[in-house]
Amino acid sequence: MTYDRGHMSAPSRTSGTSNDAHTDRQAGKTESEAQAQTQAETLRDREIAVEQHHLDQVYHRLEEKLAEAEFILDDASRKFQVGTPGALAERDAQVFQAGAHLQRLNSEFEDFLFGRIDLQQPDSPEEDGFPSQTPLDPADPAVAESLHIGRIGVLDAEYGPLVIDWRAPAAAPFYRATPLQPGRVLRRRVIRSRGRRVLGVEDDLLRPELEPVLDGEPLAVIGDGALMATLGRARGHTMRDIVSSIQQEQDIVIRAAATGATLVSGGPGTGKTAVALHRAAFLLYQDRRRYAGGILVVSPTPLLVSYTEGVLPALGEEGQVAIRAVGSLVEGIEADAYDSPEAARVKGSSRMVTLTRRAARAAVDTDDTPTELRVTALGEVLRLDANALRNLRRTVLGTGGTPINLLRPRARRLLLDALWSLLLRTRPRPTDRLDREQQQREREAFDEYVSDEEGFLAFLDAWWPALTPRRVLATLRDQRRIARLARGELSQPEVRLLAGSWRQLDDAGRGSVTAHDVALLDELTVLLGEAARQRSREVNPMDLLTGLDEVTTFAERSRRAESRREADERRDYAHIIVDEAQDLTPMQWRMIGRRARQATWTIVGDPAQSSWIDPAEAQAAMDETLGSKPRRSYTLTTNYRNPAEIAEVAARILAQAAPGTLPPNAVRSTGVHPRFVSVAAEDRVGPAARAEVERLLAEVDGTVGIVVPMDRREEAAGWIDGLGRRAVALGSLEAKGLEYDATVVADPSGIAGESDAGLRVLYVALTRATQRLTVLSGPLDLPDADGVPALLRD
Repeated sequence: MTYDRGHMSAPSRTSGTSNDAHTDRQAGKTESEAQAQTQAETLRDREIAVEQHHLDQVYHRLEEKLAEAEFILDDASRKFQVGTPGALAERDAQVFQAGAHLQRLNSEFEDFLFGRIDLQQPDSPEEDGFPSQTPLDPADPAVAESLHIGRIGVLDAEYGPLVIDWRAPAAAPFYRATPLQPGRVLRRRVIRSRGRRVLGVEDDLLRPELEPVLDGEPLAVIGDGALMATLGRARGHTMRDIVSSIQQEQDIVIRAAATGATLVSGGPGTGKTAVALHRAAFLLYQDRRRYAGGILVVSPTPLLVSYTEGVLPALGEEGQVAIRAVGSLVEGIEADAYDSPEAARVKGSSRMVTLTRRAARAAVDTDDTPTELRVTALGEVLRLDANALRNLRRTVLGTGGTPINLLRPRARRLLLDALWSLLLRTRPRPTDRLDREQQQREREAFDEYVSDEEGFLAFLDAWWPALTPRRVLATLRDQRRIARLARGELSQPEVRLLAGSWRQLDDAGRGSVTAHDVALLDELTVLLGEAARQRSREVNPMDLLTGLDEVTTFAERSRRAESRREADERRDYAHIIVDEAQDLTPMQWRMIGRRARQATWTIVGDPAQSSWIDPAEAQAAMDETLGSKPRRSYTLTTNYRNPAEIAEVAARILAQAAPGTLPPNAVRSTGVHPRFVSVAAEDRVGPAARAEVERLLAEVDGTVGIVVPMDRREEAAGWIDGLGRRAVALGSLEAKGLEYDATVVADPSGIAGESDAGLRVLYVALTRATQRLTVLSGPLDLPDADGVPALLRD
């Protein structure tokens, strides 16, 4: 068997070693060591050449397929003179399919071909519909077949597999095989390429005791292991897919059946977000027709959306997966502000269901609502006073759970009934059929006259206005109004808190809103219904059958129907993936649930990282949202992000934030321990933070993040101004789901004291780094002589 240097050694610690030390080691090498290195490099070059040859074959076949797709597209586009609607539809479908295939083939992927598995002979062709994972002879060292794994499947001209799609059942052993359970896999290889060039290979030998052979030659094994090589790569400002380094427990979740709700828990660095995104791609591959209604991925923050939005395109999936921040789920509304922890606690609570319902009903009665209706009709002056109008409004609102805006036709009808009743007081009662028919004709003329009268229309617009969610929210700026509506639900301090948080809104509700406001606006959208689009006259739906509005072309009616379908699709998905689910409030669970009427779910999170203050209330809301759907649970236990040295420090906070919770197991060690820095005066925190970020930028190749309490975000941005794009400042709640090569956590006690969930938020901040961590303390952190703050001391 042929080994490259370093194979089967302890996990690599090179990320914690300086360039100078590396140079010293090189200088101290013996001649035999240098010769061994040369042989290893020759072996590596040879294996790269083998994979390069295969990649060349793949791209040659792709070029053939591209030519075929372009021919089909061109041929279909030329069929502009086809005789029947069916032929037109067939042409359009052909153009669409060819165009989609062409776009897929034209996509330039990094690591398009990223894996290979060398397998023993199976004992049978299939097991339960999957390729057999049991070797015919477990002691046979011969490689029977090799499969290459990539982002999309590619067949040669004879329909043999040049590349297996990573989501296909045949690719599962690439992710599932381990040294303890290798199945048929003798060697697993990760191939690193860019475009059409193979850059490197890293191997895992899963049956070293057999000394495997390929074509009569010992099976070459290159590198220190694929996983360690992947974990050591520098981070950028966007998430990379993990398609080449998915591990067994992650793959089990990704390929889990999509029935009911799949619940996934796991600590920091276990790959929950990446698993969720890869699961979306897998579900589309597995049953594209079923998920044609779309997959919605809900993330906690816009930063995490920006960080992850490139993953699915890299996996060859675009168009059918929407990634939205929880503050961007309502069409046309974007959260652009943050609540204080105290305000967030109130706005997210399920008590807001009662407040929003009362606010929607009360919004038709404000200080500007008219208190008198005066109409002249058929020679009579008719007047409804404030008391009559109040009783009429109460009658209208007593109509079950009908949305407020949809009650406007009923309000109009009851107003006309009340005015007609006033008119009848001055007229004799009908005595026979002719009198009743005459009165009916007069009533119809009365309704038509009054309904078209400008004064009546203006009154109706003011007395029962077309409400928008923002306009209703704006009515809650009035502290006295909230106190009246929230009686029995909120305390006086909570009432003042809410009124103050909405003070910046104008009468129409324009102004900055938070992610918690967005959930309330969605609640109000349901309570209000769609506002009436025409002011001139409320019509019976049956009237439309004979009206001019119906005189349209078939194409126009089809276009309108399609527009309505698209609007419905934006609020109803086939599958919902919730990332960082532990942070969702009860009101946000209700908002997401409205988009999942027939959906299956994947829910990933970690209670120990929850920034929501009342997890039990949120759990109850999630249970109500999922209803009776069957559930299956998985736990991810391995921390691939943090070195053991950083994980150990974070575990000290975990023990305080979530006693009894076991941290995930860190798989690597760098030998570099977290650095503790303290300053004696608060005004020295900024310069010390800048110095730490500059130092870390020189030590790592990727990104450096500085995490501070939410109210110090702008201050921290000033500290690192001018240090370049690799450095970023963010608030504690913005750090969720992100990772950096190095992290500075400044003012740890400030983060911990932000809310009752502050210790859990600090735990999140301490687990963002893949290589280096600095904890920067001010005097309020009570650091000891070594700079270790009180919160982090053993």
